[in-house]
Amino acid sequence: MKTSPITPADLARSVIAVPPLARHADLSLDRDANRAIVRHLEGGGVRSLMYGGNANFYHLAVSAYAETVDMLAEIAGADTWMLPSAGPDFGKLLDQAAILRTRTFPTAMLLPMTFPFTDAGLADGIRRFGDALGRPVVVYVKADPYLEPATLGALHREGRLVAVKYAVVRRDPSRDGYLDAILKELPREIVVSGIGERPAIVHLRDFGLVSFTTGSGCIAPHLSMALLDLLKRGRYDEAEAIRSAFLPLEDARDASSPIRVLHDAVGLAGVADTGPMLPLLSGLSAGEQARVEPAARELLARDRARAAAPIAA
Repeated sequence: MKTSPITPADLARSVIAVPPLARHADLSLDRDANRAIVRHLEGGGVRSLMYGGNANFYHLAVSAYAETVDMLAEIAGADTWMLPSAGPDFGKLLDQAAILRTRTFPTAMLLPMTFPFTDAGLADGIRRFGDALGRPVVVYVKADPYLEPATLGALHREGRLVAVKYAVVRRDPSRDGYLDAILKELPREIVVSGIGERPAIVHLRDFGLVSFTTGSGCIAPHLSMALLDLLKRGRYDEAEAIRSAFLPLEDARDASSPIRVLHDAVGLAGVADTGPMLPLLSGLSAGEQARVEPAARELLARDRARAAAPIAA
């Protein structure tokens, strides 16, 4: 596992996959299945993995946290960056920081709080979490408003931020005043698009963000990495052709639940059996699975075809 500090170059070198967390029927961790997911991602060139919402860290007991993050460190390749998340409430942040401080993860991400919080209180919590962790952190911005852009700027100037995951959903991602304001306070090289392939072209081409997170890329890592490469080279028409391959599964995720659909889709595609979800979430119904499975299997087939194709110059 990569343990050295995270730099802008690290953020830009790979998409950041956000996998589900596989479990046995008794809800214990399925190490073999989780290892298979990680190897599938690494085999497609992905070197950055974030365990947060899709892994249902929101409902992870503090008593199970050490075992979970230790497993992530154990199954990671030598140069793979594992990014565990913490929180979202302040009590869990401090308890989990005490656990992470004794491990070698280079940073951790704060899960987004929805209620109750204030701008000043959240900033204070970020500072205290970073101090307890002993490292700068990743902040997840999922709503507008969340943190004021000036507050993010102050945290950055204090050396407290590794990166910001920006995941505010817009009907038209090219029109985003909040992101514009954030980028006036933060260098673009530490801001990552956090909503998968759907807005990735706009976020990297028009706003200059450095990379993007991917859930569906857990099924199609070769395609997701190819999309990032094409965007870096300004080959936007080719990038759009690859992005379109993700839309059927992304549409299914948006129509139901991005977390639940991805969790089951990874298994339905044949990557690894992800098992049941940790409550308070639940898996898809049989009818939902029947609608998701064709999109998941087609995406994996297209990824395998991409892996077998000659690499374009």
